[in-house]
Amino acid sequence: MQKIPPLLRALALALPLTLAGAVGAADMATAPAQASALQGQTGFDGVVEAVRQTVIAAQVPGAVVELNVKAGDRVQAGQLLLRIDARAADQTAAASNAQVQAARAALDVATREYERQKQLHQKKYISQAALERAESEFKATSAQVAAQMAQAGAARTQTGLHTVRAPYAGVVAEVPVALGDMAMPGRPLLMLYDPAALRVTASVPQSAAGSVQADTVRVELPGLAAAQQWPRATRVQVLPTVDAATHTVQVRAELGAGPDGVAPGMFARLWLPVTGSATAGKTVTVPLKAVVRRAEMTGVYVQGEGGKPQLRQVRLGRFDGERVEVLSGVAPGEQIVVDPQSALRVR
Repeated sequence: MQKIPPLLRALALALPLTLAGAVGAADMATAPAQASALQGQTGFDGVVEAVRQTVIAAQVPGAVVELNVKAGDRVQAGQLLLRIDARAADQTAAASNAQVQAARAALDVATREYERQKQLHQKKYISQAALERAESEFKATSAQVAAQMAQAGAARTQTGLHTVRAPYAGVVAEVPVALGDMAMPGRPLLMLYDPAALRVTASVPQSAAGSVQADTVRVELPGLAAAQQWPRATRVQVLPTVDAATHTVQVRAELGAGPDGVAPGMFARLWLPVTGSATAGKTVTVPLKAVVRRAEMTGVYVQGEGGKPQLRQVRLGRFDGERVEVLSGVAPGEQIVVDPQSALRVR
């Protein structure tokens, strides 16, 4: 019996598998290239901002003796953030309290003396001038007590300024001080923002600002996952002032809490309807999973004559959920092969 060479044997075994893997053009799943949802709209670069952002600065001098937060921590309203050395302020407050007690004791003596002088005057034992002197001393002592109490209150307030608490629930964005640093009045201690109130701000030409409406503005956050790149704006505001140098106005789109991962300073875009936009009617979208990437080439399989798939190079644009914009290479209505692997098996 003649022996079959190993190479021919391998080819013979692989041939049935190859034929079994081949599919017809009719078995491919296709989807039409659709007109882009952003037709007639123009994108303007913007930035994510916090509606409520606070720079907490020192109001009194002293060393930072306690630091309980770091950048990125979430804090609750009233939570202790840091503490400044308050020993000198505490001693001043204690001295003021002691002076208040002494003034109250003097007032008690002056009150009893004044009541005694009134009784003596009623019995005609002392003159009117003596009574008036006792009344004057009583009023002066009362004023001293009020002054000492006010001074003690100011000392207590000064002591409270050495303890820094969160004014509202938020996220610590920055902590420019470290334990042991010297805090001085006006020096920033930390920065806090409210993640439940975010917005996107973009500078828009004055000619395009007139067409801004809440239901036509779209917000894009390219730095997030595809499913979170298009949050809904809850409110759109056009500021009433125009920049004299650039002739632009600021448009603000409020996001509320926004999707996860959004933070102030992130790059964003506002898409506005602009009449006569240069990109109107020129872009289409295709399913994201239909895109093929090979080395430096990006393309999609387009169903050609006879249903045969043809690999065509394209240039991609924005991502919109499960679809991606094609700037060139595909026309609206062309059938795109959804599964590129099935196009490779067509014979």
